[in-house]
Amino acid sequence: MTSVVQSPYSREQIAAWLRGLLTIAWADGNFDEQEQQSIASITKEELAPSLKWESLEVITPEELAAVLGKGTPAAENFLRTGVMIAIADGTYSLSEDEILHQFCQSLELQEDVLKTLRHTFEQKEQQVVPAPALPKTYPCDPLDPMRDWLDGLDIEDPRVARFLCKMIPSQCPFERDVTLFGRKIVHIPAMCKINPLYEQLVGLRFRALSYLADECGEDVSPYI
Repeated sequence: MTSVVQSPYSREQIAAWLRGLLTIAWADGNFDEQEQQSIASITKEELAPSLKWESLEVITPEELAAVLGKGTPAAENFLRTGVMIAIADGTYSLSEDEILHQFCQSLELQEDVLKTLRHTFEQKEQQVVPAPALPKTYPCDPLDPMRDWLDGLDIEDPRVARFLCKMIPSQCPFERDVTLFGRKIVHIPAMCKINPLYEQLVGLRFRALSYLADECGEDVSPYI
């Protein structure tokens, strides 16, 4: 698929960018072989045939920094998309956290927002009883800086936009009960209730769709 829009990123940068997202997506090991092949196919569609890749592989933090640069807008926008991919399923694993911090350090970006994300999800994992409601005078949600930072992501390349549209679910999965022999074993809430950054995911997907439709003139119906 080609686009008439001129991307500010080179083919080498986009290749490294998508390999980085692939590295994060596979970090927690929760993908079976079929899911891994599916994600690889999504990525390869955006890279081939123009980049003439024979295979897809993960990327090291050092390789990523060598291509995207250190402390650059491209590096920061990559890290924003990386966080989105890590939390897209409503969970944030230790392995995803580690690779994001490694990328952040190699790209020489501030780690403050990632530390906030780590702390929030750690609290969520350890919580065994509902937390009391915050007083109305509480100044702000601890994740507000992360939300503002994620909302600052600019969609400037159609290949990245397509990847995000394919990786972020088009709607909040329905809550459901898991039953065994007629007995409820566990209740799974809707993703929008368990992911504190779900609105940022929805907003990013909408911006990616709008970019493809309005700026690139592409048919976005396959993503809806």
